[in-house]
Amino acid sequence: MDKDYAYYKQVFREIEKPFAFLDFDLLDKNIEAVLDNSNGKQIRIATKSLRSIGVIQYIFQSSPQFQGLMCFSPQEAFYLAKQGFTDLLLAYPVYDEFVIKKLLRLSKEYVPITFMVDCYEHVKQLEKLAQSEAVRVPICIDLDMSSVIGSFHFGVRRSPLQTKEQILHIAECIASSPYMYLDGLMGYEAQIAGIGDNNRDHFLRNHIIQRLKKYSTREVMEKRVEVVRELNRKGITYRFFNGGGTGSLHTTTREACITEVTVGSAFYSPTLFDHYKAFSYQPAVGFALEVVRKPALHFYTCLGGGYVASGAVGEDKLPSPYLPEGASLLKTEGAGEVQTPILYKGKEVLQLGYPVFMRHSKAGEICERFTHLVCVSQGKIVDKLTTYRGDGQCFL
Repeated sequence: MDKDYAYYKQVFREIEKPFAFLDFDLLDKNIEAVLDNSNGKQIRIATKSLRSIGVIQYIFQSSPQFQGLMCFSPQEAFYLAKQGFTDLLLAYPVYDEFVIKKLLRLSKEYVPITFMVDCYEHVKQLEKLAQSEAVRVPICIDLDMSSVIGSFHFGVRRSPLQTKEQILHIAECIASSPYMYLDGLMGYEAQIAGIGDNNRDHFLRNHIIQRLKKYSTREVMEKRVEVVRELNRKGITYRFFNGGGTGSLHTTTREACITEVTVGSAFYSPTLFDHYKAFSYQPAVGFALEVVRKPALHFYTCLGGGYVASGAVGEDKLPSPYLPEGASLLKTEGAGEVQTPILYKGKEVLQLGYPVFMRHSKAGEICERFTHLVCVSQGKIVDKLTTYRGDGQCFL
């Protein structure tokens, strides 16, 4: 079937707008592509990019290679543990004493949650609270994978652990404590995984980014190998070494020291992942707005739509008209909270009440705006899966 405007318009003809949707056929293609690029490595699912229990369960059921979750907030991890999920890794450090104690107490009843650390203060806080709760807490060390080229910092500002000496010191502190153990290492190369390098409107930028990624990929690999060598020399063991993301899956999984990779955005494939040279995924998730005004020839105003993505402010964080093909936002107005004007000169006839299908810039963030994902397969609506919001949850 052609997944064109007429297809989705017909499928969703009786669904009240606005709504978000999930195309199971395209999700299946994305799952298959992720597995094909995984080199047999275990894949940890990034919940931030999905934000739906039903979708997470669907992906887990598709292959035994999907093992474990990377959670984006401690409250979310608490919620997922109570839903029966296991192997939960917090993507970011937690310092709040009340929150940490809450998770440590949960671990006695459900499953241990692996805490992320990147400094001595994180370690000492967790050790103190684990001792007070009489538990032994699993720890993951977050390594900085940024590349520094002269005065240019190519990467994100996350972990301060940049040298093997710094990393080894933290690992030894954990290994020497009776209240903690080193469960894993995480080295996320955001500058490779999260930056597009094949935008047709930015030829020179593409060339520069591709060169930087090539250099950084080699440097990241060498750094991870060096860290593993030092830990082995000290006799410090761990369960997993996590790396990568959607944008670096094809390179990270080639590294022998990596035991698992984290993937999230590939499943929904938002617009930020349309511009990569090495891969292409299918737009499995979108949302529909209703045309409510026709202010002038070729102009159509839709109700709602101002679902702007997080990160540095720019046009790439705006939602984009997807179908009918050729529709675009107006630079003077963008996407508005209550109305979004669209410019369209294509062959489709748009009338009042008709849908305009949009795509979000980032993956799971669109689920914060809708309580359900209306699921379609083979030209039919087959399910409605709740988002975190639909389950009454709001984490960040």
